[in-house]
Order: sequence, then C-alpha cells, then structure tokens
Amino acid sequence: MTRTQYYVAASIDGYIADSAGKLDWLFQFNDTPGLTEHYQAFIDSVGPLAMGAATYEFILGENQPWPYADRPTWVFTHRPLPAIPGANLRFTTEDVSAVHAQMVEAAAGKNLWLIGGGNLVAQFVRQGLLDEILLSVVPVVLGGGIPLLPAALTRPLELTGLTRFDRGMVELRYTLPSRAPAPKG
Repeated sequence: MTRTQYYVAASIDGYIADSAGKLDWLFQFNDTPGLTEHYQAFIDSVGPLAMGAATYEFILGENQPWPYADRPTWVFTHRPLPAIPGANLRFTTEDVSAVHAQMVEAAAGKNLWLIGGGNLVAQFVRQGLLDEILLSVVPVVLGGGIPLLPAALTRPLELTGLTRFDRGMVELRYTLPSRAPAPKG
C-alpha cells in the first residue's frame, strides 16, 4: 500500500531550517554512523516526491546533480522555475488533492515523499493525505527559523518506530490516526 510520508529532520525546538533558510546545523551530522544506510533504505522505498518552490530552489542552489534520479517529482509553485535537464519534474499550481491522486498512480506501490517545507506538508495534512511523519530530531537548538509543520494535528499520533543514532540523533516514526481531513486553520 502506498503511504504518503513526511521524512524530515528538525532541531530540538522544531525548526527544519535556520532563520536564513540554511541547513549547516544539520549537515554537520552527515557523517553520523548508520545515517547514510538508514536514508538509503528509506529512499529505496520511495517513488514520487512532492516539494515546494523554496525547497526546489534550495536544491538548485546546492549546484549538485539532481539527487532524485528518475523519480517523478512534483514541484508546487506559483512562479516560473528553471527545469533541470534530465530530471523527471512536473511543475504544478494544482491543489494537493488532485496531485496526490496522480502521485499515487505514478508510485506503482512505492511510497510518496513530501520533502522539504512544512507549508506544503500542511496542505496535505489539511486534506487528510498524510499517513506518516518520519522525524529525525537533531540535538541542536536554533531558536527560530522555518517551523517543522505549521498545521494542527491535535489527535494523538501513534509512535510506530524509534531509531537511535550516535551523536544524540533519533528518528521518531509516527502514524497519523486517520486520513480524515484536519480542521481548517
């Protein structure tokens, strides 16, 4: 069964990027033992991706080859963005519920990854389209920045997994209680 997942890292105080939109605080943990293998197992389970314009621009700014090979990637944007030659990109202004159906069809049984910004993920949450949150908690405090998820999820999430890494990192795997739409707001 295809699952829609928010796989993300956040500081202890709940930010996915610092106030300048940077991830240097996170990159210092890239050499944590077992982390690369853990990520590879996750990415092997993923088909399509969805990201917002800011995440796409961040990846472009890294000046690296497109990291998601031939995975179909939907970029939600209301402004023109440059395409990456050879990347399987679909720029869209459609509502997430319409795109979600397209993504599930393209998944061919693999999972969907909502990558990057919490604002886009919040739209999926409000439509009842998020199944899991895979949250890596990084032992730093940023004191401000881009929040993890600017949407209310007031019903308890079910903790279905815990992975410990060296250097104080943990990944918490939560399943959302149902796919019923969250309250507006």
